[in-house]
Amino acid sequence: MAELENPGVMPKLISFLSSLLERVSESNDLTQRVTTQSQSVSVFDGLSRPPITIQCYLERIFKYANCSPSCFVVAYVYLDRFTHRQPSLPINSFNVHRLLITSVMVSAKFLDDRYYNNAYYAKVGGISTKEMNLLELDFLFGLGFDLNVTPNTFHAYFSYLKKEMTLLQPLSLVLVPPRPVITFNDEEASHQQQQQQLAV
Repeated sequence: MAELENPGVMPKLISFLSSLLERVSESNDLTQRVTTQSQSVSVFDGLSRPPITIQCYLERIFKYANCSPSCFVVAYVYLDRFTHRQPSLPINSFNVHRLLITSVMVSAKFLDDRYYNNAYYAKVGGISTKEMNLLELDFLFGLGFDLNVTPNTFHAYFSYLKKEMTLLQPLSLVLVPPRPVITFNDEEASHQQQQQQLAV
């Protein structure tokens, strides 16, 4: 999609995706603490929360993976599919980073003509090659190998992201000059000045 090639779009997309994933993982962390039911542990779960923020991690992936911008939209589609197919494995702060690196890598392999190998993505993601291989395999099985994203699906997800990105943009402050006071005579002007002084 040509819009994704615009240099200003990717930083906004990464910022929004990271914000979205941050909210989802925090919400699921809270839900997990509130409910007493035990959650299944998967290969995506880390022993502790990674010290790097989701936004910094996504920026790192974008900087070093050199995959097409469309890969990030497709990775988002894959994450959505994965969570729907694997409801016992919600995105949380212990697994979001591994799910991200895996979904971007799989989308790059599926979409792009040229992509890096698993060892490279493992270095970018800060994990071992063996773990990257295992994550990829588990992710593919979790998706049911459903990797095809139709143009309509891509457009729907991208439109949603684009709409949300525009809604989250800070509104610029517009300075409105004060309206001039219209007076009919000097007596009325002095009365208005007195009123303004009293108000202060």
